[in-house]
Amino acid sequence: MGLNSKEVLLTYEGLKKLEDELEFLKGEKRVEVAERIKQALSFGDISENSEYDEAKNEQAQLETKIAEIESKLKRAKIIDEEEISTDKVTLGAHVKLLDMEYDDEIEYQIVGSTEADPKQHKISNESPVGEALIGCKVDEVVEINVPDGVIKFKILEIHK
Repeated sequence: MGLNSKEVLLTYEGLKKLEDELEFLKGEKRVEVAERIKQALSFGDISENSEYDEAKNEQAQLETKIAEIESKLKRAKIIDEEEISTDKVTLGAHVKLLDMEYDDEIEYQIVGSTEADPKQHKISNESPVGEALIGCKVDEVVEINVPDGVIKFKILEIHK
């Protein structure tokens, strides 16, 4: 299975975010980059025109990003809210955990790697923590090997 045939797991929110980004890149951003190229061309000789080179590079990066998002959207599999289990941790579920070392409560949502954003408490099902939590039930204690050692979480709650 090639890299580009792997399913991309997304919540509805994640799908919307990708679609919005694609629309922005194909619309406003393309126009902006085209304008920069046109402007750079007006400076004359393109052989030593760094503005032109930069604008062409930006255009190439933009097209790569657009192709990447389009590819993700083609392979997208939506995590159906209705199918999210609250009996055990599954993709899309919100999990309230107790960090047993620090006696600290935290909550994560388990998402596909495309949507992972630790600052937003969204962790990938492929991350060490996400992977360890999948399939666990409330009151279970999970030990996870991380670079700093082992962390222990007790699962307090699972909800949609």
